Amino acid sequence: MRRLRWYWGALVLACAALLAGFFVFFGTESQPGRPQPRQGPPGTGPLTVVTMGDSTVSGEGAGQYTAATNGQGGNWCHRSPNAFAGKIAAPGITAHVNLGCSGAPAEQVALGDVKQWTEGSQAQQLAALVKDHRVAAVVIAVGANDEPKFSNQVNDCFKAWFDAGGPPCSTALKQTWQSKVDAMVPKVAKAVSDVKAVLAAAGYVPADYQLILQSYAAPIGPDLPENLRTLDGCPFRTEDLRWIAQTGIGVLSSGLKAAARQTGARFLDLAKAGVKHEACSGGANPATEWFTRLTLQLADLAQAERAGHALQESFHPNAAGHTAIANCLTEFIAAKDGNASCLAGADGKLHAVPEVVAR
Repeated sequence: MRRLRWYWGALVLACAALLAGFFVFFGTESQPGRPQPRQGPPGTGPLTVVTMGDSTVSGEGAGQYTAATNGQGGNWCHRSPNAFAGKIAAPGITAHVNLGCSGAPAEQVALGDVKQWTEGSQAQQLAALVKDHRVAAVVIAVGANDEPKFSNQVNDCFKAWFDAGGPPCSTALKQTWQSKVDAMVPKVAKAVSDVKAVLAAAGYVPADYQLILQSYAAPIGPDLPENLRTLDGCPFRTEDLRWIAQTGIGVLSSGLKAAARQTGARFLDLAKAGVKHEACSGGANPATEWFTRLTLQLADLAQAERAGHALQESFHPNAAGHTAIANCLTEFIAAKDGNASCLAGADGKLHAVPEVVAR
């Protein structure tokens, strides 16, 4: 009888051990058909941050442009190693790829046949990139070259300064700026949506990467020395600069924020990022400025194929400005969610200040 009890007890213990082993090897986390936790972006290659958009991304104004984008074969994208793309120090990021191109409209960032300075769709370039890179973040800045045509407005404001007897450029802008920005929004949203589509086609889900749409900083402010309100610095009327800095840039940022909201992108507002560091704000000490003054490349004037680009660098973030923007972006990417504004802190650096959401 004791032998029988011992037999049954041993059998129960053996079955228990067998069941325990079964659940170890075929537990709920390993059952066929149940999704496993993602370990970051899919594919192979280095963890990468990609920047896309126009001159504020490419590095126009930051100097030392790559030979291939400094007029070679008609390519004037002006991509600079000093651009913020290569200065973002987000955790785990080991590669930085800048697809930005000076003057690019939203349609060249989107999928399609639109080219900018000989270069095709940036979204299509991204599709090729993800074959051997794992994209952790995509930063996009675009829209100013669409209906707002910001560079054209700067030219009009320069003409208004030259023609002292005529109206300020802001007189016309006040009537049309909002409608121009409204017309821009769907084009930017289309570009951002196409970027999402490219990554989705490569097997990405939203949790795999951060999608960021950023706005623009005002390159010039109204409070600049009168002796620099000339061709040697920033030839613009005070009332025009005040409208651009206090109203125009804000309206543009609101439009871009709407595009971010429509596409599910995070939004980084740079509208006030350049305050007290605008072009000419430093007076006799330009080292404090984060934007280029009126810049003329005299050497380019001697070459017919380059003469039309001799002023191209004017009123863009310089190398110091890109470093400041990179600091803000680094913090923003590390935060992982929510919107923020790039604002200067007590340490003189730009920081990503989280948006306060009303409840």
